Amino acid sequence: MARLKTTGTSAKRSSAIVRLYEQGRVGWRKVATGAAAVLAVAMGYHVIFGQNGLTVYQQKRNDAQSLDGQLRTLQRENDLLKGHVGRLQSDPNAIEHQAREELHYTRPGEVIVYMPAPAGSGPAGVAKQ
Repeated sequence: MARLKTTGTSAKRSSAIVRLYEQGRVGWRKVATGAAAVLAVAMGYHVIFGQNGLTVYQQKRNDAQSLDGQLRTLQRENDLLKGHVGRLQSDPNAIEHQAREELHYTRPGEVIVYMPAPAGSGPAGVAKQ
């Protein structure tokens, strides 16, 4: 009978070990699931707010659109100035017009008359009463 007694205690021990193992396994799964969730949240945060995240991408895209608009404006202005230079190089009337505007040149017998500014358009923009 002594033999049966030892097998009973060994069965109790093995069942206790199995229970501990199962509890540890369930606990480990919970820890692993929690760690995976934290890792997923951290990765999501990095994707949105990181060094090359979505917010930085949006800002750089807006900057690129702004710079493209400035580039188009400058290209139009450059084309206008090239046309103006071309006219000044080849058209005597354009040269004369430019000299009259900038250098206040006149033809013989012409007089330049400057009109005083209206009284209401003073530096403060307030009309005198």
